[in-house]
Amino acid sequence: MSFIEAHGIAKSFAAREGPRHALADVSIAVDQHAFVSIVGAMGSGKSTLLGILAGLVEPDAGRVLVGGEPVRGVRSDAAFVFQNYSLFPWFSALENVRLAVGATSPQLPRAQQTETARRALEQVGLGNAASRRPGQLSGGMRQRVALARALATRPALLFLDEPFGALDALTRETLQQELARLCQSAERPVTTVMITNSVEEAILLSDWIVPIVPGPPATLGEPIPVNLPRPRTVSQIAHDEDASRARAHVLATLTASLRPSSRRRWTAGAQPAVVEG
Repeated sequence: MSFIEAHGIAKSFAAREGPRHALADVSIAVDQHAFVSIVGAMGSGKSTLLGILAGLVEPDAGRVLVGGEPVRGVRSDAAFVFQNYSLFPWFSALENVRLAVGATSPQLPRAQQTETARRALEQVGLGNAASRRPGQLSGGMRQRVALARALATRPALLFLDEPFGALDALTRETLQQELARLCQSAERPVTTVMITNSVEEAILLSDWIVPIVPGPPATLGEPIPVNLPRPRTVSQIAHDEDASRARAHVLATLTASLRPSSRRRWTAGAQPAVVEG
């Protein structure tokens, strides 16, 4: 059994002209400790799928299992990083992280929560900015706080919703490398699902890439393995033949016409299975 399994997921939203079908009969599975990117254009349904996997959105049909247990709301062992940072502006960077630690580990003394938060900020290079509020930080620094907050809780699951889309190229590459290092730490590897509209970002970070093709309703393309050694760099994947093949495969899937009735299920980290409906 895979660590994350979703079966027969469907989701619609109310619209003036009638229900808008975002997802229909989507199934997906992710092995433990895999880093999986769901790649697609804006409005393709990938945020909806991520929200359902994370327990933030309830599907109309289907079910999600994590570790064999049904997902009913947000799990205590899951963490999230969003594009808009979602920090409390009136608290310091340190307190923003400490609040997350306190929420997931309320049994820890306040001093230990603070020390855990401080170490997390140091891991992302913000040890000297712990006392600053979000308004005193650059966009890249605020996203570092968000990343520290997520990882300070020592999650088993990490969900990333376009985490670097609003950053400049240099800051984005720096944080991508930081994320890769922290997610694959031998001390505590994390099962990670990220959505992005950047094929390059997916190749840089992922073990598997899943293209999502907009509908309505959206369908999943065949999963694509990224067989590149780590650590990876942007310059390396720009000239690597395996990266070029993965890039071409993703782009071909995103631009191909797929039958709306297609139903695809795959396992990240194992040989994918495709079931045509």
